[in-house]
Order: sequence, then structure tokens, then C-alpha cells
Amino acid sequence: MNDNRHPFTPVGAHVPVAGGMATKGLAYADTIGAETIQVFTSNPRGWATKEGDPKQDARMRGIDLPVFVHSPYLINLGTPNEETACKSTHSLGHTMRRGADIGAGGVVVHTGSAVSGGREAGLARTRERLMPLLEELGEDVPPLLLEPMAGQGQVLCATVDDLVPYFEALDWHPNVGVCLDTAHLFAAGHDISTRAGMREALDRFGEVVGAERLHLIHANDSKAPCGSNKDRHENIGKGHIGAEPFAELFTHPVTAGVPITLETPGPEEPHGEDVATLKGLRP
Repeated sequence: MNDNRHPFTPVGAHVPVAGGMATKGLAYADTIGAETIQVFTSNPRGWATKEGDPKQDARMRGIDLPVFVHSPYLINLGTPNEETACKSTHSLGHTMRRGADIGAGGVVVHTGSAVSGGREAGLARTRERLMPLLEELGEDVPPLLLEPMAGQGQVLCATVDDLVPYFEALDWHPNVGVCLDTAHLFAAGHDISTRAGMREALDRFGEVVGAERLHLIHANDSKAPCGSNKDRHENIGKGHIGAEPFAELFTHPVTAGVPITLETPGPEEPHGEDVATLKGLRP
């Protein structure tokens, strides 16, 4: 089991940080009843890196809540475009160092796309760029958490089984784990709209990847149907997955004790309702 497992499964959400990561983010977390949070450390839709505020960072390090960082969306280590690859490597390295600054339990990164040339070429490029970065950063940064995507275009990883060649490309590096997004799994073809379906997907993850690699779950319902390859998040119980299957996350041996963060449509009121709904499913 990994170190991010807890006696009970903490439930929280991605929180806004404009106005101060600790000042704004922790107040928001308190409002919605979050027991764990995820944050951005820079603009998620840009390349500009941002240094932290030492006072805010110190407050983040001092809290009891498990904290995770989501890296910018533009990062793509599998791209054939060298300029994008260079910016991606720099951005990811900076984000992982910022994760260490705030005491994060992991840094989430989308697994990326080959764009062209196919998955094998994309994985080879990812290895070429990511392995040196991982070795450079060493053990001074939080684990890098691979987040499989919805299956659109030439993405390198979408299904649970897609994680195997991805990890093989990285030699199953010890500081690499996984963040599973339920909306992405559903869009990629895992029918988790029943507890049995959720159980089947988690069983498969345990078999081919291993429970010890799972550090975080993004709990999102889906506006798009199963197998659509469309990344469309919805509030819990209002999409095609429904609320009931999420109960499996609290009892399955692969996910029990792993922090859950919501990335559902906000602001505070619907986020608070989603947190309450998931807590209501927790034994």
C-alpha cells in the first residue's frame, strides 16, 4: 500500500487559489467541507511559471489536509514538436518543485498525446524527455501521478491497460504513480455506471498496475456517454455514471483510503453538495 492511504477515504475538491493559495484555497475548502484538496501552482492554460509566496507555502505545509497539485494542461511530453516538448519539460519540473514547496502528496500530469506518428513513437518521446527529469529531481519532489485521458485523438493512455506500456516506457520508475479520473475512464470505454462495472475496472487496475501505484482519484460524473472519448465532467449523480457506483471507491481494496478530489462544475454550493454526496456514500 502507498503512503497516501488513510484510515478513512478523504473527500475533497480542486480549490481556487487566486488571492493566495492558503488564504483563498483553505477558506474555500472549509466552506465546502473538503478533507483533501488539489491546486494549481501556476496558470493551468499557459506556459508562464510562477514562484510561490513563502508565507502561503509555509501555511500549506502546516495543514493536516492531504494536498495535491495539478500541472498545466498544455504539458505534452509525447509531442513531436520540440518547442512544445521543451516548454513541457520546464513546466513540469517547475510544478514538481512547487509541489515540494507546499508539501504536496503528488503532482498530477495528463499522460499526453503522440499528436502524430502513433502511440509507440509518442511513448518513446515521453521516455526520452521524462526519464532525465525524474532522475534530476530525485526524491526531493512528490510522486508524479499519471492521469489517463478520455481517449481522444492519439492520446498515449486512456484505459487501465494503456497504463502498462506507459509504465514500461518509464521502467516502472519508483516515483511515478497514478491518478484515476472516473469521467476519463468512462469516456475511454470502462462502463463504471454500476458498482459491478466500477469493481471490474478497479480489479483490472490492481491486476495490471498494482494498488500501490494509486495515489489519487478524481471523482467526476460524465456529461458524455460511455466510450465517447469526450472529456465532459458533470456533478455527482447528474451524469451518465450516476452517484451509486462511487460507493465502490470507499470499499474496494484498490481505492479504499486513497484521497478523492472532485473536479466537477462549481462554485461553492454545487461543490459542497458533491462533497456531501460522496461522504454520504462512505461507510
